[in-house]
Amino acid sequence: MKMGVRFAHLADCHLGGWRQEELQKLNFESFQQVVSKCISEKVDFILIAGDLFDSAYPPIEILKETFAEFKKIHDACIPVYLIAGSHDFSASGKTFLDVLEKAGFCKNIENYEIIEPEKEEKEQKIKLKPVIVNNEIAVFGYAGRKSGMEVSEIKRIVFDSVYPFTIFMVHTTIEDVAGNLPIEYITKKELPLANYHAFGHIHKRFFLEEKNTIYTYPGPVFPNNFQELIDLQQGSFNLVEVNNGKVKVESILIPTKEVVFVEISLENAFTATQDIILELDKKNLKDKIVLLKLKGVLKQGKSGDINFDEIHGFVRKKGAYVFLRNISSLVLPEFEMQIETKEDENVEEKVLKEYSDKNPNEFNKFLPRLMNAFSIEKKEDEKIAIFENRLLDELKEILNLKEVVK
Repeated sequence: MKMGVRFAHLADCHLGGWRQEELQKLNFESFQQVVSKCISEKVDFILIAGDLFDSAYPPIEILKETFAEFKKIHDACIPVYLIAGSHDFSASGKTFLDVLEKAGFCKNIENYEIIEPEKEEKEQKIKLKPVIVNNEIAVFGYAGRKSGMEVSEIKRIVFDSVYPFTIFMVHTTIEDVAGNLPIEYITKKELPLANYHAFGHIHKRFFLEEKNTIYTYPGPVFPNNFQELIDLQQGSFNLVEVNNGKVKVESILIPTKEVVFVEISLENAFTATQDIILELDKKNLKDKIVLLKLKGVLKQGKSGDINFDEIHGFVRKKGAYVFLRNISSLVLPEFEMQIETKEDENVEEKVLKEYSDKNPNEFNKFLPRLMNAFSIEKKEDEKIAIFENRLLDELKEILNLKEVVK
């Protein structure tokens, strides 16, 4: 490569994802900080590796504010290349990413054709076509799908040609970051070879360089749920410099409000309110994101006996920016789970296999993904109707149903 190129790689903005106004505001302010940094650094282009929005049809106010930020980027003459993620992807192919593109603010670079198999081959190939940047860099893209459906498709991807420097932007999970998550993933060997793999989807900062090939997740622009606020504290993105074929990646953290996490184990719900307030009073909560997690087995009373209104009022008087609580680990004795240490980790797979063997039918192929779908949890402060619609969309996608008769 004859000349140096600098670009930003971000993913998982999830604009409009938080239901709490204060956190939605911080989420968008983090995105604004990324935009300002890209403009001040005069990057040559910006990559957004999926989930710009939290849904294919975000709220109108989020759209208006997002368009204003993209106009700033456009006025600075910085091209934006993006793909859809598992959240802002739509099976119909119609999302508000199209509106941004038609306004001239970005380009959705997913572009491919299906190649029929040769005689010795069994599957169709997916041939990607790139966007060429600075006459030397080929940027390929492939969107995320619901329920990890893109994984099997990525295994069939080939590039249309060989280029001096190749970027593959894709919204998926690789084995190295999957950990114990019950999700579909792909191995690095199953990916088409590129100089820089610009990933999105997994909300963690990850960097790996092997054989002059880079695999990296920049992390979300802002934490997207209660646990991510604990683990990540703040958002991030990558600032990348390519010079003479060598790549330098810098992870840029995005400043935001400080997080104060308080975890309390309880046994008595009747005295819990004052116990919690006493613990919170030990902390400086002014202008902080305050996270309260309650756990334990209640031997006296129940969670409804805890006066959360009083606790919330106390936190507000202490000047906290926002207060979130999580009581999912607080249980009554009769609901306490007794987990066997030698429990078979593959028990679900065995049960499914036994059922399928005894009841052979076409529907069985859907069972593993349906079980994963029903394990989806309601997000912190997510409205029940929104959660139900999200689950229903997931089930319709799995079963290939365009509409459900009520």
